[in-house]
Amino acid sequence: MMHKRGLVVGKFCPLHAGHELVIGQAMRQSEEVVIVSWTKPEFDGCEPPRRERWLRTRFPAATVLVLDDERLARCCIERGLPVRALPDNEAPDEVHREFVAWLCTALLNRTVDAVFTSEDYGDGFAATLARCFGHPVRHVSVDRARALVPVSGTAARADIDGHRHLLAPEVYGDFVRRACFLGGESSGKSTLAERFAEAIGSAWVPEFGRAWWHHRNGEFVFDDMLHIGRSQVAEEDRLAGTARRWLSCDTSPLTTLFYSGAIFGRADPALEALAGRRYDAVFLCAPDFAFVQDGTRREPDFRLRQHAWYVAELERRGVPYTVLCGSVKQRLAAVLQATATHSLLKTETS
Repeated sequence: MMHKRGLVVGKFCPLHAGHELVIGQAMRQSEEVVIVSWTKPEFDGCEPPRRERWLRTRFPAATVLVLDDERLARCCIERGLPVRALPDNEAPDEVHREFVAWLCTALLNRTVDAVFTSEDYGDGFAATLARCFGHPVRHVSVDRARALVPVSGTAARADIDGHRHLLAPEVYGDFVRRACFLGGESSGKSTLAERFAEAIGSAWVPEFGRAWWHHRNGEFVFDDMLHIGRSQVAEEDRLAGTARRWLSCDTSPLTTLFYSGAIFGRADPALEALAGRRYDAVFLCAPDFAFVQDGTRREPDFRLRQHAWYVAELERRGVPYTVLCGSVKQRLAAVLQATATHSLLKTETS
């Protein structure tokens, strides 16, 4: 049966395969789909901007409304409506149902003729919507027994990594922590970044600047610096969903900022902003390896200058970091110990 407009309401904290099953059914059986999301209180790592991005990325054809009290107040003011607050998660079911009906008519200027859920309350929800709208609303039950996708938001939050197979890469990638490896030329950072990823069975992001240097035959122009910084970040975001617990990042835009100053004596303001990107762990490789000239590097003194710049810049920015010394084996052991103490669940970062 095809419906004119279907509705799906949920916390989506996080958006998982069970949610996607319900929304997918609504998309197939409705000419238009409205997705509404709120939770009060919020859950760490599932903030409104993030949930909205998940929903819009996974279901670009749907109308998506993700709210918190601030967003709701802004919507009310824009429409000349009295400001009201979201109902608390523990509020009675009927309060939530009538609130959804109000959202549809007051904020979205539309009603629905079907509501899709995997919950026992779906029939009562549809009945309240029908009463508020003044026309029939059908409840479409999707996998109510959770036989097809045996997961809940509570279970997913308790063990994100254990449920990664039920999260889209765009969702899981937002919970993966990022370890950044910095260091002067010939300090072993690239080797260590790759070894760390191998040790934990995860993904690593190679240094884009090195690949771009070869692409440009060793001749950079000023605009290359911003391109390198943006491309490094884009590769991180692309690979995060393929990682496992940690994404290993060989360098960051901070490195590109250093080279921009060293080569051109200045930096694009946009690159300056990118260099403020935060990581969950930062490791600085000490220049205690024998210097190896591979044809792309400067002289040994440049390596020392670069290391000193990292130390000064990280201190100035208030970025916690760990200096790694000794052999690759010793450094890797230190990294594994440091990252083992971090929880996977994380909140929004810049």
